[in-house]
Amino acid sequence: MRGAALGLTAVLAFGATGVAAAYTRLQTNIESVDVTALLGEDRPTPTRTPDPDDPHAGQALNILLIGSDVRDGENADLGGEVEGMRSDTTIVMHVAADRSRVELVSIPRDTLVDIPACPRSDGTTSRPQAGQFNAAFSIGSESGEVSDAAVCTILTVEENTGVFIDDYVVIDFAGFIRMIDALGGVPMCIPNDMRSPKAGLELAAGTHVLDGTTALAFARARTGEGVGNGSDIDRLGRQQQLLAATVQTVQSKNLLTDVPELLRFLNAATSSVTASPGLASIPDLSGLAWSVRGTLGGNIAFMTIPIAAAPSDPNRVVMTPEADQVWANLSADLPALTQPERTPAPPGAGTDAPVEPAPTPTPGQDAITADDVSTVCA
Repeated sequence: MRGAALGLTAVLAFGATGVAAAYTRLQTNIESVDVTALLGEDRPTPTRTPDPDDPHAGQALNILLIGSDVRDGENADLGGEVEGMRSDTTIVMHVAADRSRVELVSIPRDTLVDIPACPRSDGTTSRPQAGQFNAAFSIGSESGEVSDAAVCTILTVEENTGVFIDDYVVIDFAGFIRMIDALGGVPMCIPNDMRSPKAGLELAAGTHVLDGTTALAFARARTGEGVGNGSDIDRLGRQQQLLAATVQTVQSKNLLTDVPELLRFLNAATSSVTASPGLASIPDLSGLAWSVRGTLGGNIAFMTIPIAAAPSDPNRVVMTPEADQVWANLSADLPALTQPERTPAPPGAGTDAPVEPAPTPTPGQDAITADDVSTVCA
């Protein structure tokens, strides 16, 4: 799998005709929108390398992942028809320059932030304002364009974190369901009974293989029985567990070497997606995926940005000084979290001194990896 990894693999499996059909289908699945002009001229210019496996080799990447709560068409059947566009899930995904690690940092939707003026493709511009983080997506979407919603979210992330965003992806309900179903479902250990009529979730405690519809309900549930205290933080924790379990599933299926399964998954994963040109190109996307293949498992970390209750409103949150360090680390291509130093053994303690086990991480509060998910559920 050199050069255009997907194309070459498909050649070996299906022949030239199958390649053309598969490539065309995948490429046309993704709605590509270049928003560079709306983001402004004073931005770093991305460079491309001659490496056929990874056009961004040697460069750190920050990709904004946005879950769109758009309730029209097919999505209205899944979540109920509601006017406008919203986003309850936003994650900054940092890919290290040496491809040794991937870190996904969730920003709670209720975080109070400064939302800058956001230009839209119809020529209008919103006014600068303070508000909830997820309001940025709705403000940008007043033009009716998902890409404009992404622009306002990108500008808000950059203004409040100092992290430059290279690319973005927006995926809706239907696309998420198809992606999970293409994997044959995702095994999850559910620690307690969960019931959320509003999200359409009903799960008994135990091990389940979540299909796309159930996985979406699991990720969306905020109120009900067994889903936490109704805060967005508890929901973020479940979303991170689900993403970690998805990584494990992809790893267990060896998708990069199982061509039919890879094409099936990519066909689902690229549908109902709006993305920047850097992620809408199948060769570029497959090259990036191939370059980070070694990070699956323990080198992919999930965390929620450190927050505290907002002084102005106990139902809202603000980012803490610890969050500033996380963002600074990502900007400098350093690990998001600095590992705490070991406490030296007291004088006289020998090598047989007992070692306290590491505490089990709490999703939504502590950083977790794909390898942690079974520990969390256990």
